[in-house]
Amino acid sequence: MNSIVIGIIGFILGTVISILIKSIYDKKRKKDVKRQSQEIIDSAKKEAESIKKEAKLHAKSELYEWRNKFEKEKEEKSKQLTKFEQRLMEKEEKLDKRRDILEKREDKVYKKEKELNNWEDKLEKEEKEIKTIKKRQLDELSNITNMNYEEAKQEFLDKVSEDARDEANILAKKIKDEAKENAEKEANNIIIEAIQRTAVDTVSDNTTSVVNLPSDSMKGRVIGREGRNIRTLQKVTGVDFIIDDTPEAVTLSCFDPIRREIARRALEKLIVDGRIHPGRIEKVVEKTKKDIDKQFKEDGKEVIMDLNISHVHPKLVKLLGRLKFRTSYGQNVLQHSIESAIIMSIMAGELKLNVQLAKRIGLLHDIGKAVDFEREGTHAAIGAELAKKYGENDTVVNAIDAHHSEAECNSPYAVLIIASDAISAARPGARRESLESYIKRLENLERIASKPDGVEKAYAIQAGREIRIIVEPDQIDDAKAAQLSHNLSTKIEKELDYPGKIKINVIREKRHIEYAK
Repeated sequence: MNSIVIGIIGFILGTVISILIKSIYDKKRKKDVKRQSQEIIDSAKKEAESIKKEAKLHAKSELYEWRNKFEKEKEEKSKQLTKFEQRLMEKEEKLDKRRDILEKREDKVYKKEKELNNWEDKLEKEEKEIKTIKKRQLDELSNITNMNYEEAKQEFLDKVSEDARDEANILAKKIKDEAKENAEKEANNIIIEAIQRTAVDTVSDNTTSVVNLPSDSMKGRVIGREGRNIRTLQKVTGVDFIIDDTPEAVTLSCFDPIRREIARRALEKLIVDGRIHPGRIEKVVEKTKKDIDKQFKEDGKEVIMDLNISHVHPKLVKLLGRLKFRTSYGQNVLQHSIESAIIMSIMAGELKLNVQLAKRIGLLHDIGKAVDFEREGTHAAIGAELAKKYGENDTVVNAIDAHHSEAECNSPYAVLIIASDAISAARPGARRESLESYIKRLENLERIASKPDGVEKAYAIQAGREIRIIVEPDQIDDAKAAQLSHNLSTKIEKELDYPGKIKINVIREKRHIEYAK
């Protein structure tokens, strides 16, 4: 019995103890869970704060980038707006001038109208007086001759008809002669006015450019070790580089203004960069050629905008830019084209023709000179072909084709461009024959030297006293190079007239390039 009681008590105590232990364990576990939960919450808060800070930094960075981008775009737009404002101001000035001219003309017309009204009133009065006098004279005539008005009129007409016929013939001839004389005088006045209203720049022979150096020590770097730099410059540009006693300067000599300009810009870039060696020279010259090509487009666009001509094909715009570096008898062809356009528009305005069309023809009439050295045919025929190819209308094409009387004139614009071209070219100081003949001789010299097979490039330098020929080394060996120089000297002697001697310099160079990886 006691053992049972003890067992029951022990069971009860064990149960109570286990309940207590479980309660203590549950409390502890709750505390652990609560602590872990708090740690998780704290960790999440820290992570959230970190993410928030990163997001703020990222947002600030993007905002800064967008702000910079916006500022740049704003600056570019501001520059564009400034340019547009300048153009608009120029347009407004032109419109103001035209408005003033129109107002003056309106005043003249108003005065003329008043004068005409006064004359009409006078004529009406005189007409009434004449009718009165006529009636009185007819009455007197009837009383004197015993004839009525119709009989007297018939007799008078019979008597004077023969005399009147002779006088009419004389008068008709006189009127015809006066009309012819007045028409010629009016045409002369239109031409004179067109000449007076255009620029009269004179030309000067220019086949050299000067590049200024920061110091005389730079001359040695331009020449290079054993002259390798200057040889490379002359080879890749086709321009003669003259380094003499002139302080801090290098003179570039070449009859081709485009090649000379490329050489000048390339040398200036090399001097600023400081790295002057054959490899660098070739890269800079190639990049400069691309820059010049872009400038052709910009110059062409500028001319189109200045003359207010629309819808010109981009290819023609680029060719117009090339004309800036082309001369004819010493006259800049682009300037001559602009001058012809202005002259032609003035004459077209006086003759009540389409001024915009006339201006377009005047600007494009010598477009063939931009590529005439690359194609067969006259520059007029080449220009007409280009104009037709790039969408110009038949009137423009015919005027270009006929401006040297090589084709029939199909419109008054074709006749006007002949006159405008002659006015621009023939005025005092417009051209110089000596420069043109000199350039023609150099072009012929390069043409003869470029014909043989295996010739890569040919440059006339030293004012035509030397022709430098670069040949393909795989096609022409040393023996053939020597033979080529001899053959060319013989051909030049037969086909060209020139003072002194011409040096034929054949260059054969072979390069082997590998890359170590």
